[in-house]
Amino acid sequence: MGILIIILGNSVALYVASFFVTGFNVIGGIKEYLFAGVLLGLLNKIAKPPIKLLTMPLIILTLGLFLVVINALMLWLVDYTFNFVAIESITALVWATVVVAVINGIIATFSKIID
Repeated sequence: MGILIIILGNSVALYVASFFVTGFNVIGGIKEYLFAGVLLGLLNKIAKPPIKLLTMPLIILTLGLFLVVINALMLWLVDYTFNFVAIESITALVWATVVVAVINGIIATFSKIID
């Protein structure tokens, strides 16, 4: 059940980001959002922990702000992998990263309340 919430949460977060952030687009329908959500969830579960471990000194030095860079890297990898995800500028990438993080935080909070 947890992985399903992660996938749906990432898909919803990508939809909200594509709706509000100029320069961040997911071209297609529900299927494309789900594919992107699956990949983002897998990257966050598999690739993000070792990257965080390797960059721990930078994370500590920047008081956690480097985590935004790591999250942006994960979102950029989704853009790099799929042709239907388009990020036009670094500004769009940063704002989309912030929107995805906020939406995922809200969904994680509600999923903990439900459990």
